[in-house]
Amino acid sequence: MSGLPSYKAHFSRFLNARPGRLHAAAHSHHPWPDASFEAQQRAWLDAAELMDRKWDKVLGEVLPRAQAHVARRLALPSPDSLCFAPNTHELVMRLLSCIERRPLRVLTTDAEFHSFARQLLRLEEAGQARAERVAAEPFDTFAERFGNAAARGGHDLVYFSQCFFNSGFLVQDPGALAGAVRDEATLVAIDGYHAFMALPVDLSALTARVFYLAGGYKYAMAGEGACFMHCPPGYAPRPLDTGWFAGFAGLPGPAQAVDYAPGGMRFMGATFDPTALYRLNASLDLCDTLALDPATIHARVMHLQQLLLAGLERQGPPVLGRHNLVPAERAPRGNFLSFRHPEAAALCARLQVLDVVTDCRDDRLRIGLGVYHDPADIDDLLRRLGLCSPGHVS
Repeated sequence: MSGLPSYKAHFSRFLNARPGRLHAAAHSHHPWPDASFEAQQRAWLDAAELMDRKWDKVLGEVLPRAQAHVARRLALPSPDSLCFAPNTHELVMRLLSCIERRPLRVLTTDAEFHSFARQLLRLEEAGQARAERVAAEPFDTFAERFGNAAARGGHDLVYFSQCFFNSGFLVQDPGALAGAVRDEATLVAIDGYHAFMALPVDLSALTARVFYLAGGYKYAMAGEGACFMHCPPGYAPRPLDTGWFAGFAGLPGPAQAVDYAPGGMRFMGATFDPTALYRLNASLDLCDTLALDPATIHARVMHLQQLLLAGLERQGPPVLGRHNLVPAERAPRGNFLSFRHPEAAALCARLQVLDVVTDCRDDRLRIGLGVYHDPADIDDLLRRLGLCSPGHVS
């Protein structure tokens, strides 16, 4: 991929806010494109012009556009299966509210994001859940081990990530894991936050069976507040945790019973800030304009990753390199690199002093590259990493 096009001009507001900063955490707070600035202003101006009537535009135009953007990128047959919320935690809680059994029985992994892991642990503490956690490592046997656990049954919810947040390990065939669940009453949910807009995702064969959650904070470049869930028809039709937007169409009439909107809107909550949806539409509109589909983005990032790994090898003896990648280089991974290092936190802090933004999870330093990076950024990152020799890390 020689002669990579540069997209920096489309991120000028974020990149120029602190010109010396080298942001290498695209897997976390991804920079927003300039187009989202105008979108945020448009949300304000629409509120000023329309006031109470702004919800007609939000629900009649802004949200359907966001649904269409997401549905196309996930190969969903209909955008109507999607609902939105400020964060995936709200969506998870509404999904859990559909399960009447207590304690509810959950099959998951030991590598789920903090929000889900924390909530499940708290439910266990309260005696409201029993969890079976399949270890993510060793990665080469994960799919077999998780599939076997799913096939044994006895679960109300099966929940796993498509791409693990603390390693980048990618489950190549999530459909096989979902298909291993034999009990049709079991809810199956996939956390796709580190997959959506990072790599191609095709849910066309899974739309009738799995819930799929992701959002705009990371690779969709839209910031916080624009999370979504695909909701398969027939599953969990009446969430116990429900807000007025889940029955918005019936609002003017008298309440005889709790009714629900069709499709994914049955999982909507209450009043929310729609600004994030404006930003999401602007970011994904820009991707369309620039022909930046998930496959193109993923290929670019894989190329940049290889430039970084090759440069680390040349620098030797490297603090980071192929030798401490998690998972190993040959394993399928998403759009960030995770390096196991006994002093990951100190190394992350040292890089922060050098104005390099990375992050760490336990003993792993994460470096995320994105479309706003060029090969010159890799050279700069290598130079600053070279200042972090073992003698400097303290």
